Amino acid sequence: MSKELETMTPELRAFVEEWKAKPGNLIMVLHRVQQTYGYIPREIAIETSKLLDVPLAKIYGVITFYNFFRLQKAGKYNIQVCLGTACYLRGGDDILKGFERELGVGLNATTADGMFSVEAVRCLGCCGLAPVAVVNGEVHGKLESKDVERIIKLYRERG
Repeated sequence: MSKELETMTPELRAFVEEWKAKPGNLIMVLHRVQQTYGYIPREIAIETSKLLDVPLAKIYGVITFYNFFRLQKAGKYNIQVCLGTACYLRGGDDILKGFERELGVGLNATTADGMFSVEAVRCLGCCGLAPVAVVNGEVHGKLESKDVERIIKLYRERG
């Protein structure tokens, strides 16, 4: 399967140029890259490195340090499983493992068909509904392991 290479948009290039000389520019630029593409494509990271005159290793250091940044495009349905204290204590980790098992992908990965991605997050602010998963902003609370299959089926049917 061939994958098209991403190229930096003129708007993003202008943003990078605008931020080039400002302190703290790297994180601001990476946020804009992710906002533009939904993740940080390797080609864009390389181009950013050249434009900012920052080593590529430093860029990847920042990307991998902060959980917010993604190196893979999220699936059409991005599943976020809460592992905050309340959710974790009520079985959030089991819910997360259930999604990974049912979808056949690991954490922070996207299914081969591009339909689903799975990530762990810290506290979604729905502690009273623990354990919780959010799919594209739709909250699913008081989950049990048996609910995982039903949730996946719901979104598969939506297409």
